[in-house]
Amino acid sequence: MAKTQNDRIALVTGANKGIGFQTARLLGLEGMTVLVGSRDAARGTEAEKALREEGVDARALAVDVTDIESVRAAAARVEADFGRLDVLVNNAGVAMGWGDLGETDPTAFLQMLEVNVVGMVTVTDAFLDLLRRSESARVVNVSSEIGSIGTMTDPASPFFAMRGNVGYPASKAAVNMVTALYAKALAETGAKVNAANPGYCETDLNHNTGHRTPEQGARVSLHLATLPDDGPNGALWGHLASASDPESYGVLPW
Repeated sequence: MAKTQNDRIALVTGANKGIGFQTARLLGLEGMTVLVGSRDAARGTEAEKALREEGVDARALAVDVTDIESVRAAAARVEADFGRLDVLVNNAGVAMGWGDLGETDPTAFLQMLEVNVVGMVTVTDAFLDLLRRSESARVVNVSSEIGSIGTMTDPASPFFAMRGNVGYPASKAAVNMVTALYAKALAETGAKVNAANPGYCETDLNHNTGHRTPEQGARVSLHLATLPDDGPNGALWGHLASASDPESYGVLPW
């Protein structure tokens, strides 16, 4: 039987602002103890304070997803304090180096892969043993519809005509593949591993040009983090930009 939300331990990376902060907030309002993962310890402490003012049991946790020692130290702290992890939301990510095809900045591309993909794998691997100790672990990898090959190659998709730099879409396509592999590997434990499509939200990643709020984006991760035992595993789920209803959600093609 799955644990009730008020005795579950959740970690959200990149949780000091934007969608990550709102994800931590929503999970906390569900009753979870939320570990506010942040590369900058001071910003993590500020986020913890803001969440506690709303009644959330928030605990700042310093973790730089690109630094293996930082990740290992974070995992050791969680093991010492709680002995398990029930929810992991791999939210930390970057977007940069936009431009036309043929103008890809290899340095920016490598940084996106390092944070968005390698960092996510590093964190997940470091917390695997703690996730396996949960009765019903949930792992949410924040992805994007523009990382969906099916969406990007469908003439009926609003993203079919999208052109530009390959770095960010390619990094999110890799996130989708990693999600599928972990979903298979952890299925026998009762865990659910899914990718979240928050939609085009107003965040620092896009210079606040998105038309959805960070909270709306975070509700996608909240849904996947609180799935029942018969919920999907190994899916890309979230906002459906092609639907007539702006608040439509469902499974997207890989």
